[in-house]
Amino acid sequence: MTGDVPQRPLRAAVMIIMVCMLFAITTLIAKALGTGYGGEPLHPFMISGGRFLFALIGLSIGAAILRPKITKPDWKTHLLRSLSGWLGITLIFAAMARMPVSDATAISFLNTAFTMVFAAVLLREKIGKFRWIAVGIAFCGAIVLLRPGADVFQPVALIALCAAVATGYEAIIVKRLSGREAPMQILLINNSIGVVIAGIAASFVWTMPSLVQWGMLAAIGSIMICVQALFIQAMRNADASFVMPFMYSTLVFATLYDFWIYGVIPDQTSFIGAGIIIFGVLFLTWREALAHRRQAKVDSPS
Repeated sequence: MTGDVPQRPLRAAVMIIMVCMLFAITTLIAKALGTGYGGEPLHPFMISGGRFLFALIGLSIGAAILRPKITKPDWKTHLLRSLSGWLGITLIFAAMARMPVSDATAISFLNTAFTMVFAAVLLREKIGKFRWIAVGIAFCGAIVLLRPGADVFQPVALIALCAAVATGYEAIIVKRLSGREAPMQILLINNSIGVVIAGIAASFVWTMPSLVQWGMLAAIGSIMICVQALFIQAMRNADASFVMPFMYSTLVFATLYDFWIYGVIPDQTSFIGAGIIIFGVLFLTWREALAHRRQAKVDSPS
């Protein structure tokens, strides 16, 4: 169904948390590739190129089985989405290789603010005060986890900031497309265009990845298929300004993965920051559920 989709905020919240869980894994893999794990360090253009290539391979296999129909795609909007998506993910991968993952992730989370501004200007969404409050609470948690200091505000931080602008804009384009076209169609077209863009960029910095690195690139591409599919569905089921604050939970998963993979035990500051983020997200969920119930009572026949 590509027309109006009923709003299901709880379903959207669960989906976006799954997005964060999976996306945090891709950032760790990208950092390993960018710092030389398994071979020579790979340029961000190559990492994003591998991400689009293997995502398209997986989607092509799925399309061969499901045989989805491609109906009246909005090519201009798809091109804008692919360009902003490629730029955003490339900049994120570049930032991850040059600064701590937590710092780059926290700075990139300014995409929530950019998404809400774009939603208000481009989608004419009404941003209520409670959504702004929830975003502010979650952002405070991100700042706590960031442990701001002189080392954070370095030129490379601008890369993460630009990634936030690009991904914030991409979220709005996804919202537009998700109400008009089927998810499989969006994924196929986006990754097809993305392969061309990323392939051209990667050709200027090409080096042969090792076998291990090919496997890691394939892992990023495969995981990103799931991330994109879940993100599109989340956008179909709730407003962009509601969905985006949940992206802050990526920091929580990154902390958990640090402990699981590297044995890094979170300190008191990490627990406080994660707690603030969770509180902000739960506050937003509670307010949206309350508003949804009130609206349901108004719409129900007497």
